Amino acid sequence: MGCVSSSSTSSPRLSKRTPGYEDPAVLAAETSFTVNEVEALFELYKKLSFSIYRDGLIHKEQFRLALFGDSKGADLFADRVFDLFDLKRNGVIEFGEFVRSLSVFHPKAPVSDKTAFAFKLYDLRGTGYIEKEEIREMVMAILDEANLRLSDFAVEEIIDNTFNQADSNGDGMIDPKEWEEFVKKNPACLRNMSLPYLEDITTAFPSFVMYSGVEDCSGLK
Repeated sequence: MGCVSSSSTSSPRLSKRTPGYEDPAVLAAETSFTVNEVEALFELYKKLSFSIYRDGLIHKEQFRLALFGDSKGADLFADRVFDLFDLKRNGVIEFGEFVRSLSVFHPKAPVSDKTAFAFKLYDLRGTGYIEKEEIREMVMAILDEANLRLSDFAVEEIIDNTFNQADSNGDGMIDPKEWEEFVKKNPACLRNMSLPYLEDITTAFPSFVMYSGVEDCSGLK
C-alpha cells in the first residue's frame, strides 16, 4: 500500500470557500478529533485533493493513490472505502466527509462506530446483511491488494470459518446484531480500524495509509 505526496510545484490553495469546507470547531465537536487535529487534517486533505485534480475535492483516483500509490484500475477494497467516505454519494469526498469518516479510525472512537463501519465494508450490496459471497469478494480483494497468494483451500477455509462463526442463526446471512456479537468474540477484527498516528497528527504529520488484514477475523492462526 502506498502513501500520497504532492507532486505540484506550487502550494495547494484551499480556503473557507472550498466546497465542503466546515469549521474545525464544529467538526471537532462532532468527531473524536481536537480542533488542532482537524486543522492538521485540513493540510493532509489539501495534499490529497491536489494530487491529481486541482479542484479541492478528493476523487476516487486520488483516493486510490493515497491508499495504494496507484491511481489506475479498479480495486474493490479501495472503491468500497471510498464509497463509505463519500457520505453525500456525489462521487467526491469533501473536507467534512473526510474528517467525519476518518474519525472512525481514531483510537478513541467508539467501538460501536468501528463495528458498524466494518459491517458496511463487507455489506457490498448495501442490503443490510452480509452474505458469504460478499465475504469471498472482499477477502480476495484484500489478498490481491496485499500481494498475498494463498491456496484455494486456505482461502475457502478462512471464508467458511469466518462465516460459520458469524452466522449464528444459520440463515445464510450475517445481520448487524450477529456481526456485533462476532466482533465481541473476535476483537482482532477491529485491529485495523484504529490508526494510532491519528492521536499524534499535530506533532507527527503522517501520510494517509490504511491497512486491512484478512486472517484477523477468521479465527485461524
